[in-house]
Amino acid sequence: MNLIVNDKDVFAATGGREFDKSLPAVALIHGAGFDHSTWALHSRWFAHHGFTVLAPDLPGHGRSSGPALKTIAEMADWIAALLDAAGASKAHLIGHSMGSLIALETAARHPAKVSALGLIGTAATMTVGPDLLKAAEANDHAAIDMVSIWGLGFDAEIGGSLAPGLWMHGGAQRVLQTCAPGVLFSDLTACNSYADALASAAKITVPTTLILGEKDMMTPAKAGKALAAAMPHVRTVVLSGAGHMMMAERPDELLAALAG
Repeated sequence: MNLIVNDKDVFAATGGREFDKSLPAVALIHGAGFDHSTWALHSRWFAHHGFTVLAPDLPGHGRSSGPALKTIAEMADWIAALLDAAGASKAHLIGHSMGSLIALETAARHPAKVSALGLIGTAATMTVGPDLLKAAEANDHAAIDMVSIWGLGFDAEIGGSLAPGLWMHGGAQRVLQTCAPGVLFSDLTACNSYADALASAAKITVPTTLILGEKDMMTPAKAGKALAAAMPHVRTVVLSGAGHMMMAERPDELLAALAG
């Protein structure tokens, strides 16, 4: 689906069905350096089970025009504008990693546009290590290596894909390699600079599900639980043995947690 948001061309996947604004909407927001393909499995499930789906490429990512947005607040306002452009009055926002911060901030800044939240691989503070930031700023492939190695759990690194013939580590690297220069650094800087998670969490009134990976090295479950403690209507699910990239590592368990 092609849209114009803030005078820029935007692509959003719709799960294999045309976007139907008469149905309840689900918006799936990807993480730093990734794109709509993160949601290949889950977008299709929602689209074929009574929902209409938007899985956008954020500005500067995938098929959407740039430049990349610099802050989580800007990205949150962009999600609100995306919903307006698609004709969706409100949506259930589901975000992974950086996308979880965007979903949270959107709900705090634009509460009338959000019906529920699903925050995956999230944290009260999403601090990015200086070595990763330095490598990303230099457009060094080491940054891609760090994200893919730290992002996947143990099983994923030794061929744990549920889809025969697919290599999760290589797949993650390939998507990150398609990023335009500077985009990954911009995303990671936005995560590192975002300090409003706890304040925004206290404003949330819609039902919220936090889904955390027990072995997540990028957003440890402990940090996610600290965010959950600040929210009044929250359900927390911890996926045993999972790392950060739960959409690929634990697709069925993740779906069950979201659908629940």
